[in-house]
Amino acid sequence: MKEIPTEMSGYPIGQQDFKQLRTNGLIYVDKTSFIEKLIMTKGQYYFLARPRRFGKSLFLSTIKYFFLGERELFKGLYIDSMNWEWEKYPVLHLDLNTNRYQSPGMLEPVLDRLFRNWEEEYDVDVKDSDYSQRLSTIIKTAHERTGLPVVILVDEYDKPLVGNLNSTEIFEHYRSQLASIYSNFKSSAEHIRLVFLTGVSRFSKLSVFSDLNNINDITFDNDFADVCGITESEMLDYFSEGINDLARRYNIEYSEACKLLKSNYDGYCFAEEGSDIYNPWSLLNAFSKRRMAYYWTMTGLPTIIAESLKRIDADLKKVVSTRCSMQTLSGMDLLSPNPIALMYQTGYLTIKHYDSLTDMVSLGIPNREVEQGLFEVLLPYYVKVKRGLVESVVNDLILDILDGNPKEFMKNLDIFLAGIPYDMKMEDENNFHNAMYILLTLIGIKAETEVHTSDGRIDLVIKTDKFIYIIELKFDKSGESGIEQIEDKNYAYPYSSDTRQIFLIGANFSSETRHLDKPVIREIEGSCPI
Repeated sequence: MKEIPTEMSGYPIGQQDFKQLRTNGLIYVDKTSFIEKLIMTKGQYYFLARPRRFGKSLFLSTIKYFFLGERELFKGLYIDSMNWEWEKYPVLHLDLNTNRYQSPGMLEPVLDRLFRNWEEEYDVDVKDSDYSQRLSTIIKTAHERTGLPVVILVDEYDKPLVGNLNSTEIFEHYRSQLASIYSNFKSSAEHIRLVFLTGVSRFSKLSVFSDLNNINDITFDNDFADVCGITESEMLDYFSEGINDLARRYNIEYSEACKLLKSNYDGYCFAEEGSDIYNPWSLLNAFSKRRMAYYWTMTGLPTIIAESLKRIDADLKKVVSTRCSMQTLSGMDLLSPNPIALMYQTGYLTIKHYDSLTDMVSLGIPNREVEQGLFEVLLPYYVKVKRGLVESVVNDLILDILDGNPKEFMKNLDIFLAGIPYDMKMEDENNFHNAMYILLTLIGIKAETEVHTSDGRIDLVIKTDKFIYIIELKFDKSGESGIEQIEDKNYAYPYSSDTRQIFLIGANFSSETRHLDKPVIREIEGSCPI
């Protein structure tokens, strides 16, 4: 076998095979202490849910080579000092992440290829064409041939299900098929040492785990909170060179580079007492390319989330900053998918705080990358703008704000709001506010909504280095009434000592014409009596 390099310097972008990572000199963040925890708890069945591209596959691969007894791969890692026999167990690694499962019949080729390899490896006498029966025979024969119980690792157990949440028929086809396969884990228990399944979600109803009622779900377990992803201490220990490279690239201090990484990629939490977790995919790409970008959100569009939120007319501001029970997060019902559970399980919401007295969690968007990526996807669902034009629309509005051109800003804002589809309910202003909230989040130039003052609450304040915009948004009233409210409640007073130029804007959106009706703009100078 190729000798393990003593210096690890390469970034393992997309590398999910532990052996390849170790022999090619790529940086490995040591997660092997979690294997010891699995062994010490002496459980037989485990399940772990995490968002996509968070390192689930790599952890499964690490378990695989550990039970294959390839100790040389673990030289210098935590687990190498453990008192373990390092025997070669039979390992069945079922990776369901190799197909998209867009229609029935796409699972069979994946299973057949894997089963044929195992049948050949363990000299299995194939007597049945049924996949469930074949797996049962493989498990039993592998145990008999090697004298050691079987280790079964299932990567992305729910891949055929998650991709078909909007198709009940296809979902049910794969649910039934997978339940038949996974039922072997209980019926073959005497031949099994360990079963470890990973996925994005745990379905609360129509479950593929109906026969496996003793599975240990470690998804929210404090002891396994950091098993996937990268903690801040791990980032500083393993990637100081990458942080320095970014600091040099952007001509900033090391500490400023850390803050930049934190605001963009940190913020995930997967248990009551879990550490803040960085998104490993984005972090590694940023180090490898020496460039900050939204790498994780580039890899997939959460269209099912957008469709779910639109279907229930959700108030986005409440959805992205909400509270719910731990039970709500742990399962998903196909017949009525809870958008909160859906957004949490796919990585677009995360735990911000846990209240042990009520067993309630406060949820929020993890970081700027997720916020930006999610809202770029959501925008076309609330306003008729093509996905490819979102960036152009946002850039035009940003330039108007930076240039101190409120007339053009309101003109472009009017074009934007006119795209709210007529079939959307507008009587409660919900979609109007949702569209504005998404847009302002994407603009991101210190756009503050519902700013409290001593005499009221300002709808919107936007600040730049040179200008302050105080905006009151009305719905089926008038722009003049917006200006009157700003002046009557003295909304500009908190900014009276500011040297920046201040624009007061009253704008009314008409649900009948779907336009801003003659916005009223008044200009005052900073540091002037008001």
